[in-house]
Amino acid sequence: MTATTATETAEPVYVPAAETIGAVLDPRERPARPSALSASLTFGWRAVLKIKHVPEQLFDVTAFPIMMTLMFTYLFGGALAGSTGEYLQFLLPGIMVQSVVMTTMYSGLAVNIDIAKGVFDRFKSLPIWRPAALVGNLLGDVLRYVLASLVITAVGLILGFRPGGGVMGVAAGIGLLVVFSFAFSWIWTMCGLYLRSEKSVMGVSMLVLFPLTFLSNIFVDPSTMPGWLQAFVEVNPITRLVAAVRSLMSGNPDMGELTWVFVATAALLAIFGPLTMRAYNRK
Repeated sequence: MTATTATETAEPVYVPAAETIGAVLDPRERPARPSALSASLTFGWRAVLKIKHVPEQLFDVTAFPIMMTLMFTYLFGGALAGSTGEYLQFLLPGIMVQSVVMTTMYSGLAVNIDIAKGVFDRFKSLPIWRPAALVGNLLGDVLRYVLASLVITAVGLILGFRPGGGVMGVAAGIGLLVVFSFAFSWIWTMCGLYLRSEKSVMGVSMLVLFPLTFLSNIFVDPSTMPGWLQAFVEVNPITRLVAAVRSLMSGNPDMGELTWVFVATAALLAIFGPLTMRAYNRK
C-alpha cells in the first residue's frame, strides 16, 4: 500500500514540447565561428588591456631601457671608445636588442599566471582556434617590444646617436628585432606551460638570457676578448642579431647576418611553436 500510494501521489514529470523549446531559442542563425586571425587579435587586445589597467607593467620597457642606456654610455663610453658620443653609436643598437630580448620572458610569465588562475581552462572550452590564446598573448607583447625600441631610440637621439641609415634604417632594425623577439618568446611561453610557478619561469629565463646578452657583442668588440670566449660569442645568436640590427641602422645591411636572423626566426617558430601547442593541449 505504501508503494502504491507514493506512486499515485508523485508529481508528473514535465516534458517540454518542441514548440515550447523553439519559442525560447533565438530564431536567428548561429554566429559564424571567428577566424584564427580574429580570435588571435581579440586575445592580443586582452593583453593590451592588461597594460591599460596595470600601467606599472610598462616600467620594464620604459624606465629600464633608459637606465641601461644612460648607465652604460657614461660608465664605459670614455674608457672603451674615448668619448661617450662614439661609444653610443656602437652601443645603442646592442642595448636595444638586450632590452627587448630580455622583455620576452614576460610572455612565459603571463601564460603561467593565467594557468594558475584557471583562465586557460575557460579558453579551451570556447569554440575558437586553439592556439589563439597563446598567439594573441604574444601579439600583445609586440607592443612592449616596439615601445621599448622607440624609448631607447628617443633617448639615444637626445644623447647624440645619429644612425647612418636614417629613419628607414632604424625602422628596419626595429622591425627585424621585433620579428625575432616574437619567435624567441615562444621558448618562454613553452616554459610557462611546463614550469609550476612564475618564479620558476623567471629564474630559468634569467639563467639563459643573462649569459646570452652579456657574453655577446653588445658592449664591446669580440676581437678584444680571449680566444675561448670569442668562440662562444661568435656562435651566440644574440651576437648575430645585434650585428644585423647594427648593419641596418648604420645604412650598410649585412646580408649574411640578415639571412642568419631570418633563418633562425623561422627555425624557432617551426620548433617551439608545435612544442608549445603540444604542451598547451596536454595541460
